[in-house]
Amino acid sequence: MKFLDQAKVHIKSGDGGAGCCSFRREAYVEYGGPDGGDGGRGGHVIAECVDGLNTLIDYRYKQHFKAKTGYAGAGRQKSGASGADIILKLPKGTQVFEEDNRTIIADLVEVGQRVVLARGGDGGFGNLRYKTSTNRAPRKSLPGWPGIEKSIWLRLKLIADVGLVGLPNAGKSTLLSTITRAKPKIADYPFTTLYPNLGVVGLFDKEFVIADIPGLIKGAHKGLGLGDRFLGHIERCNVLLHLIDGTQSDPLVAYETIRKELTDYGGGLEKKFEIVAITKADALTEEQTREIMTNLVSLIPSPTHLISAPTKQGVEDLLLRILEKVYEPGLASNPTAPRTGKGSSGWAPI
Repeated sequence: MKFLDQAKVHIKSGDGGAGCCSFRREAYVEYGGPDGGDGGRGGHVIAECVDGLNTLIDYRYKQHFKAKTGYAGAGRQKSGASGADIILKLPKGTQVFEEDNRTIIADLVEVGQRVVLARGGDGGFGNLRYKTSTNRAPRKSLPGWPGIEKSIWLRLKLIADVGLVGLPNAGKSTLLSTITRAKPKIADYPFTTLYPNLGVVGLFDKEFVIADIPGLIKGAHKGLGLGDRFLGHIERCNVLLHLIDGTQSDPLVAYETIRKELTDYGGGLEKKFEIVAITKADALTEEQTREIMTNLVSLIPSPTHLISAPTKQGVEDLLLRILEKVYEPGLASNPTAPRTGKGSSGWAPI
């Protein structure tokens, strides 16, 4: 299934049904009086959070949604039926914005959550409503009220416990494929990952969700390389796992580049708990390893680990550190991964 995290759609709630102008006609009843019923309510446009979806791709191919018009009233004081609602099924973590793409309407974070995006128009009154002591045979009835028509933006922000960040080709997808059953594309060139991937890590009868976003570049917070959209996917994470390629010429510059992007983006990303992992340890000599760890550990305030995803060197210690932080009391407010796993001792992809 293709991934799409943003879509613009046009919605219209149903118009209300017209009221009826009718009079009672019955044998031997000379003055039957008015008996026109009210029109039915137009259908609502409703957003519903459902399980089993992780993309907005359906809204690329269908972008117009219109609820049904309410039914007209009828004689014998019969009110019209309400028009059928139309429901937009959205994945967990979807935010709904007005057409300006800034004013938020709804934030869907729980499966089953429903929000009315556009209310249907009320039905018009039938002439029975206008009967008074002085006007016993009113011929007035009203048409239904129009529905609401507007465009909205849908923006998906993945919900995960841990977010993977780093420059392109830092080894994020390789690590994700090693510790989970996710199958991201892996290759020896930058920007191999083009859209976010999710995986579940099982460790000591517990589990947590980890999100891998495409590599960030300088200026990502301004939208370069779609960086602002990718950063949005880790806004809900409690922990950031920052990967740095240990084979590059200056790992410290790589660290500072990503930290600056997190700070400039805002949204509290710079305040999230961070764990740093130096990757590709299998490609480093002992002297290089010693130099990197000596220099970085003294300059980086965050906990730092040296790992190699292909050989699994240092991976279990890293996961233990993450697990400890994810389940730390007061931090794990994230309504994501279930807190009961079926794993045995040690870690395993789920």
